[in-house]
Amino acid sequence: MVPMEILGVRQQQRDQEIVVLLLDSAADLAVPIVIGPREASAIAMAQAGLATPRPMTHDLLRDVLAAVGVELERVEIVALEGGIYFAELVLSGGARLDSRASDAIALAVRTGSPVLCSAEIVALAGVEIVDVEQREEMEKFRAFLDHVSPDDFSGPPGQ
Repeated sequence: MVPMEILGVRQQQRDQEIVVLLLDSAADLAVPIVIGPREASAIAMAQAGLATPRPMTHDLLRDVLAAVGVELERVEIVALEGGIYFAELVLSGGARLDSRASDAIALAVRTGSPVLCSAEIVALAGVEIVDVEQREEMEKFRAFLDHVSPDDFSGPPGQ
């Protein structure tokens, strides 16, 4: 398993897909995962430290875990089948729960838990960041994340 940095979410200009970008900084590989607008909003809001008047689903799950004394030790992206990423939530005590990658990442951001990705997936789906232009684009993206708002993504947040 490879430790990944959650760079954030971005809407692709050419096809209007929303992706969350995970970075393997040791190998300079970015793994883009296509996600829905609600998950994008949930991740962006948590990264920006924004709270909603009422808890969103990922906030509720974080709070339930805390209430029962269980911690999210880590998120593992474990499989890629037919363009769909599969994740597992690894809880204190050893329990593992199947999860959509986007939900797992949204929860990891809220709990400060690490995200790991199978080395095979990084090798298969990772996009190499090698030239100066790509590095500059990555820095612009990081700057964008510092100023992104959930309203920048289509779809209303959960209630």
